[in-house]
Amino acid sequence: MGTGCGTSSRQTVYDHFMKAAVLVEVGAPPRFGDFAEPEPSKGQIVVEVAAAGVHHLDLAKASGSFYLGPPTVPCVVGSDGVGRTADGRRVFFDAPVAPYGSWAQRALISAAALMEVADEVDDVTAAALGNTGLAAWLALSWRARLQPGQSVLVLGATGAVGSVAVQAAKAQGASYVVAADRNPDRLHRAQQHGADATVVLAGGTDIVSALRETAGPHGIDVIIDPLWASLRWRPCTRPHPGPGMSRSAIPRQPQSPFRRRRCARLRCKSWDSPCFTLQLRCGGRPTRA
Repeated sequence: MGTGCGTSSRQTVYDHFMKAAVLVEVGAPPRFGDFAEPEPSKGQIVVEVAAAGVHHLDLAKASGSFYLGPPTVPCVVGSDGVGRTADGRRVFFDAPVAPYGSWAQRALISAAALMEVADEVDDVTAAALGNTGLAAWLALSWRARLQPGQSVLVLGATGAVGSVAVQAAKAQGASYVVAADRNPDRLHRAQQHGADATVVLAGGTDIVSALRETAGPHGIDVIIDPLWASLRWRPCTRPHPGPGMSRSAIPRQPQSPFRRRRCARLRCKSWDSPCFTLQLRCGGRPTRA
């Protein structure tokens, strides 16, 4: 078969089948076995997978609880990963073309869904940071449009996205970052990652009062909320103008007033540690919630 990228004359020959984690039945564990090799169409590329991410999203899809419904089986599990294209580029990829996934020797990817990985970032780190890093970074830079000198409140600050968001906020110039979480034993890590203050969201605590006191008289400019909290956070924000509310998870309740109204297709030029250089392509400006 061809390389799929259209830029190299090299040919890569595979067996008819590859090894993969195959979901045969929704709700059952995936099975390690054979799956048909991907055949790229126009605009698609086959990636030789070196490392794959493991996410709650994968579990939700495999169990049939994903909000878009269960996948068509059989299919390969896995939403993103790191690997090499036939022309030798080392890339991060996401959203494999169904029925393929990243938990396999090879994945079928849209050519627009590739990001080149910096040489100093190893495969496993890049695979682990891809989904989480972009969720945190873009929530600040694109969705909330964080400006240098602004203040940021990160809810769920000890989780994967929250932990990266604390560091990303500082890297983007935030002057004051508040990390909030229910786990007091892990909040000290947020301070090690650059948080200026922490708030324990423990039962029995007047959370709003605690956040308002920590935020100080100037309030909070941007809230990173991977938890989809209620509007009770509003009292700790600046009254004018309104804070940048950036929510980086699927709402748990269908009636939630926070809905994603526009999706953006991302195409990355490169990864520069600790920052991502991004080229954003979308049909218009995002609609704020």
